[in-house]
Amino acid sequence: MRVKRVRGTAVAAALGVVAVLGFQSVANGTGAEEAHNPGGQRAGAGLYSAATGKNGPVKSEVHKLALKNEGRGEASLSRRTTEPFGMLGVSWPDAHAAVEGTIEARTRSVETGEWSDWITLEPYRPGLDGERPTERGSTEPVWVGRSDGAEVRVGDGAASGTLPAGLRLDMVDPAAGYGKAPIGAADAEPAAFAAPAVDPGPPSTVPQPPVVTRAEWGADESLNNEGPIYLEGGVIKAVFVHHTTDGTYNCADSAAVVRALHVYHVKTNGWRDLGYNFLVDKCGKIFEGRQGGIDQPVMGAHTYGFNSQSTSVAIIGNYTDAGAPSAALEATARMAAYKLGQYGGDPAGTTTLLAGATQKNYAGKSFTAGQSYTFDQISGHRDGFNTECPGMQLYPQLPAIRTLAAGPVQGLKVSSVGGGAFAVDSGYETPGPVTVNWSTTTPSSLISGFELLVDGRTVNNVAGNARSASTTLLPGSHKVAVKAVHQSGKATTTAAVNVNVPSPKKFVPVTPQRLMDTRVGLGVPKAQVGPAGVVTLQVTGANGIPATDVGAVVLNVTATHVSSTSFVSVYPDGTTRTSASNLNVVQGQTVPNLVVVPVVNGRVSFYNNAGTLDLIADITGYFTSAGEGSTHVNLGPKRVMDTREGLGVPQAQVGPEGVVTLQVAGVNGVPAEGVSAVVLNVTATRVSATSFVSVYPDGTTRTSASNLNVKQGQTVPNLVIVPVVNGRVSFYNNAGTLDLIADITGYFTSAGEGATHINLGPKRVMDTREGLGVPQAQVGPEGVVTLKVAGVNGVPAEGVSAVVLNVTATHVSATSFVSVYPDGTTRTSASNLNVVKGQTVPNLVIVPVVNGKVSFYNNAGSLDLIADITGYFRR
Repeated sequence: MRVKRVRGTAVAAALGVVAVLGFQSVANGTGAEEAHNPGGQRAGAGLYSAATGKNGPVKSEVHKLALKNEGRGEASLSRRTTEPFGMLGVSWPDAHAAVEGTIEARTRSVETGEWSDWITLEPYRPGLDGERPTERGSTEPVWVGRSDGAEVRVGDGAASGTLPAGLRLDMVDPAAGYGKAPIGAADAEPAAFAAPAVDPGPPSTVPQPPVVTRAEWGADESLNNEGPIYLEGGVIKAVFVHHTTDGTYNCADSAAVVRALHVYHVKTNGWRDLGYNFLVDKCGKIFEGRQGGIDQPVMGAHTYGFNSQSTSVAIIGNYTDAGAPSAALEATARMAAYKLGQYGGDPAGTTTLLAGATQKNYAGKSFTAGQSYTFDQISGHRDGFNTECPGMQLYPQLPAIRTLAAGPVQGLKVSSVGGGAFAVDSGYETPGPVTVNWSTTTPSSLISGFELLVDGRTVNNVAGNARSASTTLLPGSHKVAVKAVHQSGKATTTAAVNVNVPSPKKFVPVTPQRLMDTRVGLGVPKAQVGPAGVVTLQVTGANGIPATDVGAVVLNVTATHVSSTSFVSVYPDGTTRTSASNLNVVQGQTVPNLVVVPVVNGRVSFYNNAGTLDLIADITGYFTSAGEGSTHVNLGPKRVMDTREGLGVPQAQVGPEGVVTLQVAGVNGVPAEGVSAVVLNVTATRVSATSFVSVYPDGTTRTSASNLNVKQGQTVPNLVIVPVVNGRVSFYNNAGTLDLIADITGYFTSAGEGATHINLGPKRVMDTREGLGVPQAQVGPEGVVTLKVAGVNGVPAEGVSAVVLNVTATHVSATSFVSVYPDGTTRTSASNLNVVKGQTVPNLVIVPVVNGKVSFYNNAGSLDLIADITGYFRR
């Protein structure tokens, strides 16, 4: 059966029971102990922690030793071995008797065996928990950690002076009963007072933080035989913040500190219970203090004169010389916000409190009993009473606690945008997918959640501990922002960032021409590219390429004069280079590879990882949404030319300065009309001498651009996107003799059918070395791995006809070839990479997508495969 809450009396309200002034510095916290404890943890740390996890009462004991009156106003306790203890203080029977002179003590650490420095104990004033017949005079308690020796001296050394009778040392062992018969057994003290059931406290506007209950920290409820008192009117109008003891305790012993404080306040001081309503350790753990209910307006003994309308949170530690840790500030803010939120309070606001005593505060402000005064709703102990508490360094942190508790979310800003987006002058560009990342200085525990806003509308909701959210944008320009909602309900929104989704691009082929050559200073300065070096090429606005609306360019990039093993990455200017690479080279090699690279700021950049090399770039086309262009149509992969067999051209090797011309339109599934370019994987084999091969439109003048660079005995493939003139394309060999093979994978048409191109990446999507995208294992002989490409990594789940991948083979154990083909289809004789043992070989692939996946076949030996995506075609 529930009974009504017991209200405090008018006398109790007027007295406004005082707070603990703050524990003194720990006796064992200096000197030799610190040499044994460089991390700042208490000697004997964790010795009390075994009882901390005991869910139930832990029997504590107070060991008492009488001090010897030496006369002349002096008393002492000689240095001696004692029962183990963790907290001490000096007390005397008459609470109103004054002690003249100083009270000092020192202790011996159980762990180190060394004695602490002398520390001064400050007396409490009488009547701190109301007028109580059992109250004793006492000093503030001191947490000393696990100790087994003590020494005390009292007096000022003068020949005169009066000391109260019955001085004694009280030493609290907060775990003396751990492992003994539980409280309530036959030899236990009288049964604890059973607090009456009360109605649930009012709901709060913010969540209740996790609190270690009295049962969980092991409160000995047999000490509490009076029950709680509740605030007159049942309304909490303010929260007073305190500090308690030295800050070098170990958080594993925090429950023991709370138990010791409970026992000292009751058994030594004669109070009804622990004085504080809540306590917080430096690690941010919150403990229930005075009995009566976490959700109730319990009257504590914390701030003399103002207890009848307030509650308290004490941070365990002495914060005179250093501020409280952020975890403690956060926990204090959460507890204060919860308690004030039960009664419509504002942690950043002010309130009026009725003074229960005539006195002054630390700043010298006078209070007269019965009059009202304005306080911050989160105040420090010193604001209501003449004490340094909550410490010279914690008191300036109160504004931060108020801000944390009241909101809004602080320091909120977008830190980066990714998920397929890359930076451009005006903000970011993405083919659709976008991931927004943000940061904030407000702890997650105080945040209800975040909203991702696109053009002012919420498109995604995530939890308060999230720091990123994703969505997919439609073509067009968008304003993207993040809104944070504090637990108080106050919202903060970041400045919006511009994110543009370009319209799909069509392909415009151009006659292959050289744009860049570091050997002669074409397009970039005349100089080799050194280790970790970057050169940037302007590609728009010249050489027949428009100045605007160019989404990507198709470049054949060649590395030559290579001094050491390295790799080359080609990526959009001004963006963060990813792990994707385009060419892999070793000393003395000349290696080409086709690259489809997005254009940002009209430029593309080239990075060399190690050594020095020259770079050459030949353009074969670009993608744009302006004017007329061609769309991509998948075809194959299918072999259309092989000089070894006379397929498509006469059966004969191509000699020095020889040319063969291949009919591509009107055959092999390619339309007779409207074909602007074809996509061919061209392979040179049976090479007799160092040479290069150029693929170019039939009937045009061949330029200096080349597509393959070969040496005697090599087999080298490269992807080519070549314009079609007269329905044909031509192949030129510079020197020696060789065979040429061509496999078609698609074509571009101006007939209005087909797919448009979307930039994406470059981004690594598969790596068998690490298990990225596919299982972590090499691909063995006749082995196949299948990669999901649709619906992941920024590629739409539907409507994708082909992906553009730079595929690299490495850790090659034997001569082999690799074919990339649509999942679920029959693999043809077409190949994409040709490798020999020890080589690392890349090649660009435009491969149709079936079932949302593509497959990779290795013919012989074993090797690792890597795939970097640069874009896709969408119907």
